[in-house]
Amino acid sequence: MIGIIGAMDVEVNKFKELMIGKSTEIISGTEFVCGTLWGHPTVVAVSGVGKVNAAICTQTMILRYSPRFIINSGVAGGLEASLNICDVVVANAVIQHDMDTSPLGDPVGFISGLNIVDIPCDSEISQKLYDAATKNGIHALSGKIVSGDQFINSSDKKKYLVENFNAFACEMESASIGHVCYKNEVPFGILRSISDNADGSSHLSYTEFVQAAADNLVNVMKSFFEKI
Repeated sequence: MIGIIGAMDVEVNKFKELMIGKSTEIISGTEFVCGTLWGHPTVVAVSGVGKVNAAICTQTMILRYSPRFIINSGVAGGLEASLNICDVVVANAVIQHDMDTSPLGDPVGFISGLNIVDIPCDSEISQKLYDAATKNGIHALSGKIVSGDQFINSSDKKKYLVENFNAFACEMESASIGHVCYKNEVPFGILRSISDNADGSSHLSYTEFVQAAADNLVNVMKSFFEKI
């Protein structure tokens, strides 16, 4: 069983439409759709926006379905200068940028218990996601993705995320998904398509491009499934 999590319907509806032999189950208010996707048993879920929703969904998926790995597929704000709308970032690590115990002497993003800032993604999965993106002619980068319970809509905040974390993209879920997977020793990968530039106009470009950015990942995931 392969797990796919998206925060919003727009990010995973295409996957659910393409599944064969579907069945659904609702646990803790989250719908999990099981079936066969491109020849592989798969479970797909919409977590809801934000780190807590994503963590609840991920832990439930692990306990109920025991996926061999989880992919978080969705959209993100671009932070790296060369990224354009519908380009792709494959995370090599994820960071909770709003986790802050620095008054106690910790670095910003430090997660007590894990005792790390950068949560590493599975290198093999990440490489295959990157290869799948480039195979489809998409400009793709591999780098850090930061998550926090904020929609980034400020050039100053964007600059902060780049300077402090060397981040390539920002969103609101992947670091919590990574946190849960890391604690449960479940491999994971993060695939994000750029919907906006995380600056003062991000709310406008996001609204215009979120559908296109999400749809951009369907062929990438298909190519990825063919390689696993």
